[in-house]
Amino acid sequence: MLSAAAIRAVSRRATSTAAAAVASSTSTSAPALFPVTSSSYHWKKQRDVSSTVVLRAPRYARYYGTTGWLSMPVKTVDVPTMGDSITEGTIVDIPVGPGDYVHEDDVVVVLETDKVSVDVRASEGGKIVEILGEVDDVVEVGSALYRLDTDADKPAGGAAPSAPKEETIAPTPTPEPAAAPSKPPTPPPADASPAPPAPEKKAAPTPPPMLAMESVTTNLGPRPERRSKMSRMRQRVAARLKESQNTAAMLTTFQEVDMGNFMEMRHRHKDEFQKKHGVKLGFMSVFVKACTAALQEVPAINAYIDDESKEIVYRDYCDISVAVASPNGLVVPVLRNTEFMSFADVERTIALFGQKAKDGTLALDDMAGGTFTISNGGVFGSLMGTPIINQPQSAILGMHATKMRAVVDEKGNVVARPMMYLALTYDHRLIDGREGVTFLKSVADKITDPARLVFDI
Repeated sequence: MLSAAAIRAVSRRATSTAAAAVASSTSTSAPALFPVTSSSYHWKKQRDVSSTVVLRAPRYARYYGTTGWLSMPVKTVDVPTMGDSITEGTIVDIPVGPGDYVHEDDVVVVLETDKVSVDVRASEGGKIVEILGEVDDVVEVGSALYRLDTDADKPAGGAAPSAPKEETIAPTPTPEPAAAPSKPPTPPPADASPAPPAPEKKAAPTPPPMLAMESVTTNLGPRPERRSKMSRMRQRVAARLKESQNTAAMLTTFQEVDMGNFMEMRHRHKDEFQKKHGVKLGFMSVFVKACTAALQEVPAINAYIDDESKEIVYRDYCDISVAVASPNGLVVPVLRNTEFMSFADVERTIALFGQKAKDGTLALDDMAGGTFTISNGGVFGSLMGTPIINQPQSAILGMHATKMRAVVDEKGNVVARPMMYLALTYDHRLIDGREGVTFLKSVADKITDPARLVFDI
């Protein structure tokens, strides 16, 4: 075994010899694989099992000439902030791969959160070095997501399309000729005298046909099943709905409303409304305004229970959530301060949210908050239903399809009128039946006679 002093001496001699050899080779031959300046030598000593001194070169990413190092211009991009309450997301799509060149604002990774999908885009052009995750991986906000070489050369043109694979067509085997049919055997010669005819027997009665049970039970055809993974948004929706059922003491009350007067008013003024405001006049604006007025009349519907402090929080503003269909499911953007909005403001904002939902550009801030929710199942033909409260709110209004039904008018005549069923589900822990019914009846009265909204009655 070598002593420590001997090992150090051998190491110093080996280092000097190696440095001299490298310096000589760089001046007379091809460039070295590491720097030649004396200050750049970082030799490491390592002793193996036989106590032999081994020299190892320093680890660097890239060689730069013969006088210095050039660090790789690789930028590590982290998972962006996606909202105050969002701490992680799931990778659902990676449209690019290592080695691909991306331009500024190109989508690199698509993350799905509990509420919305987020496109992580390239902040500058470069070549993808590494994607630090795979599809279905859960990544936390602030963690490294991918690495981008920003000094990579931009390709001159688009990526050349891959040549189509030639399919090898196997030759069709030639069927062998069928064997010639053999001659039928020669029948024996018939007797000279024909046999006497057998006596006729009475035919037995034919039994009634029996149902072939075997064919009924077995001839059912294919019965396939499919499984698909639940998205994070669907998992979150399922958890929140179940949490709402387990938390609130939900009770639903119903009311029917005559839509005839508003439909007539809408038909009479819709063209002028669209010409002036640039948006169509729909049903949602009158329901939003009617609910806003009723919320101000019955403040308990707009309140909620703070379970931690055991207090009731009354809100003197109205932020109404409106359910909007999107390709990824139902989203609920929020109309802020509807007490200050006009019919045109409501219709314009709902149209904007609908376009954002269709394009997948709804932000988390668009869906945060809300003091009351309106769900319009009537657009899908629902006649009646019981909506579930959107926690931590205390009530939700369900709209349904408008159908022509026979009703008795004020004069006692049976007439056909366009009628809609309204359903109000409320938290009975906070809202009494009197308040719930009063609120829903106020909404129905304002829809039946829209002049109540004009005169604030």
